[in-house]
Amino acid sequence: MNGTKDAGRPLGVAVLGMGTVGTEVVRVLRDHAEDLRSRVGAPLVLRGVAVRDLSKDRGLPAELLTTDAEALVARDDVDLVVEVMGGIDPARELIGNALNAGKSVVTANKALLADYTGELAAAAESSRADLYFEAAVAGAIPVVRPLIQSLSGDRVNKVVGIVNGTTNFILSAMDETGAAYDDVLAEATALGYAEADPTADVEGYDAAAKAAILASLAFHTRVTAADVYREGISKITAEDLETASAVGCTVKLLAICERVSSGPGEPTSAQGGKDRVSVRVYPALIPRKHPLASVNGAFNAVVVEADNAGRLMFYGQGAGGAPTASAVLGDLVMAARNKFYGGRAPGESVYAELPIAPIGDTPTRYHVNLQVEDRPGVLAAVADTFAQHGVSISTVRQQGHGDGARLVVVTHHAVESSLADTVAVLAEMESVTAVTSVLRLEGTED
Repeated sequence: MNGTKDAGRPLGVAVLGMGTVGTEVVRVLRDHAEDLRSRVGAPLVLRGVAVRDLSKDRGLPAELLTTDAEALVARDDVDLVVEVMGGIDPARELIGNALNAGKSVVTANKALLADYTGELAAAAESSRADLYFEAAVAGAIPVVRPLIQSLSGDRVNKVVGIVNGTTNFILSAMDETGAAYDDVLAEATALGYAEADPTADVEGYDAAAKAAILASLAFHTRVTAADVYREGISKITAEDLETASAVGCTVKLLAICERVSSGPGEPTSAQGGKDRVSVRVYPALIPRKHPLASVNGAFNAVVVEADNAGRLMFYGQGAGGAPTASAVLGDLVMAARNKFYGGRAPGESVYAELPIAPIGDTPTRYHVNLQVEDRPGVLAAVADTFAQHGVSISTVRQQGHGDGARLVVVTHHAVESSLADTVAVLAEMESVTAVTSVLRLEGTED
């Protein structure tokens, strides 16, 4: 259709799910209908909302509610589908059905997109429909569209961010108060920042799904959640935060997507061959002067580094009903405009097909905390072990004496495999009582 031929024809919207985000989406659709009509060029009419339980009072006329999401999506008077129900199934089938029928889709489903973007993008391309997903990565923070559109003429080299509010709340509180992980997790649960089962957040699964999406967009390469190296924060201790603070750092769970040099025997320049893509999620030390270090509480932030644009930072509320609904509705307006005027959103771009770098080949810096015997020769033996595995030491600090003696070693950049081999040998040394922790150090110049 186009704006001249079908001027003013209402565009029907189906909403799948009415949880925290869905409730806010429906509220704005109803309360701000006139504003949305002016922005789109045609009225957006809520045709129905798919829910699991019809017995709950949702403040909507009964005729708008249904448990038959498939039938709602299939209705002839539905032009646009908003999926905020989450999970893989039945969301995958419902979105696929909508796209195959030429109905544009707006989704906040990062788990689905991290594994099935290719399938859904192909369906959208085949039927000339739109697939929008700004809300899937960082709530209200606009980072998806800048990567797809604003930076489409630039070369993105790195995307690093704090993309999970639960873990950022926990680590920020541990840093500020010195409290233990379990105590802060309990507080986060009581305040509603953490789910009853926090595994997806604290073990990094949520951030890994978002990292896969960001890497796919930044490097024009299809990346799935399985390609993302992942570690969570459940093993982070108050002592880790204390030692980080002693070197002017804090600890954050980071999602890191970057171009790295090709492997042995492969060309390393952009002109001579392909780079590789490293995508990983783990807790890391970052200097307090780094812009991400001051992102505290449940807030999110993403830093993008590009050849010409330089460093860009996107900051704001990364979760919650109203903030996420803001991103959903922004996508909905864009999709509706395209329906009305006959345009299309950019499709999936995976032309680069860069290989994924395994974590063992990925270089970074490390902060290694060792409990050692307090006697002559121990420091020399530890330093020699690092040297034998090709890991260059930047600084070494001794803390305490006697049975409480510790060595804190900060390295220069080294690949993961070399550091892992080093730690394995250290753990077996008679003079090393324990390898207390190994954390990466990000955001520094070597």
